[in-house]
Amino acid sequence: MAEVSSSPSRNVIKSKTTAYMVVCWIFAAMGGLMFGYDIGISGGVSAMDDFLIKFFPNVYARKLIAHEDNYCKYDDQMLQLFTSSLYLAALVSSFGASKVCSLLGRRPTIRLASVFFVVAALLSGIAPNKVVLIIGRILFGVGVGFGNESVPLFLSEVAPPHQRGAVNILFQLFVTIGILIANLVNFAVANVHPYGWRIALGLAGVPGLALFVGSFVIMETPSSLIERGLEAEGRRSLQKVRGMDDVDQELEQIKHACEQAKKVKEPFKKLMNRQSIPPLTISICVQIFQQFTGINAIMFYAPVLFQTMGFKNDGALLSAVITGVVNVLSTFVSIVAVDKLGRRKLLLQACVQMLVCLVGSGVILQLHLKSAGSLDSTLATIVVVLVCLFVMSFAWSWGPMGWLLPSEVFPIETRTAGFAFAVSTNMLLTFIIAQAFLSMMCHMRAGIFFFFAAWVVVMGVFVWFLIPETKGIAIDEMEERVWKVHPFWKRFMPKDVGNGAEMT
Repeated sequence: MAEVSSSPSRNVIKSKTTAYMVVCWIFAAMGGLMFGYDIGISGGVSAMDDFLIKFFPNVYARKLIAHEDNYCKYDDQMLQLFTSSLYLAALVSSFGASKVCSLLGRRPTIRLASVFFVVAALLSGIAPNKVVLIIGRILFGVGVGFGNESVPLFLSEVAPPHQRGAVNILFQLFVTIGILIANLVNFAVANVHPYGWRIALGLAGVPGLALFVGSFVIMETPSSLIERGLEAEGRRSLQKVRGMDDVDQELEQIKHACEQAKKVKEPFKKLMNRQSIPPLTISICVQIFQQFTGINAIMFYAPVLFQTMGFKNDGALLSAVITGVVNVLSTFVSIVAVDKLGRRKLLLQACVQMLVCLVGSGVILQLHLKSAGSLDSTLATIVVVLVCLFVMSFAWSWGPMGWLLPSEVFPIETRTAGFAFAVSTNMLLTFIIAQAFLSMMCHMRAGIFFFFAAWVVVMGVFVWFLIPETKGIAIDEMEERVWKVHPFWKRFMPKDVGNGAEMT
């Protein structure tokens, strides 16, 4: 078991939690609300008859066939592209967002994300044809790319070390709230004919507007200001962040980190250096594993999935609302536990719970759900319970940790570049899963649950041996306190020899 010391930071950072800082955390976390709303809205809209009739009539025709194949009735590449095009756009835009984050700061990047999202919502809500609809999705993707790059970084940089996990997880909490709101909206407008889907997509502009307003309330992070040579502004920002005037110790720590960062002219090239391998590997892998839990497949297509199990359209949407409530409530567990129990324990516990739920659901569907017909009510209820338990374990582990770990393990000189790799990996895998899931369900049938279960086993092994504990450790002390003492990763770190350094 590879665990390093998680004792508090050697240089204790003093701070007071002020009302202004709480407001900043909440406003910034609205970026998660945008992302979550889109995750939740896509599957519900994809199951609405009016939407299918206008944009995907072939899918609607298949849906009406009396003895349709339960697993294949929504298998359409263009329908899947409606969902997945957003994530391809987010993948590409995250690298541009990284540059904007470094050059202009976190706050302008957050503001740009909100603008893209509002414009995308307007286009999607009025879309007269498939082309405009897909353009709207692409603009949603650019907004997600900018928001997911800047918001977790902002939250990690303004939070004191002993609260960093909880503050960062506000992003994931708002993702889950966004999913729940989207499910409630889908449920409310499902029978508003023929434009219920327009309401659902257009309302995505509301969280975008909230984030836009919030971008004028929040301050720039001290690290970003000092990194760009604005030391006086950085000091004032740090005093507001910490709620006190005496910030000299932390200011010197940030200045030292920024001085080191200035020596790095090409952060993306620096990421290819040997000592960047540990944080880069972990950041990319947790994003891969987060998607291969199968969570987005379930959350995207929860209404479709429950229809496959025999629920009618309203019942399917209601079941999706239930999973959304479970998602939100379970994320609060992570906020409370992450800085007490640590990151590793939550991840390992969740691997066990998710494995049991995926295998259980797969067995029931394999034995009892055929190509035609549906599950009886008892078995369908059991599957819904298992899905809820699965969502529960994800919500307090891989969901928030997928954003928390990459935002805290990089040094400042490669932080935005490294996090861009994490975001782009997340979006690439989300794109692949979104584009492939309905086809996978058609061809693999219940075996898709066993496919994700196998990945959960791999994830557990990876956490056990390779993910260190980072709770309570200041971001700028990660190399000394985490990587240089880890049984495996320490071999990638430079060894101090006299006044110089030698790479092992």
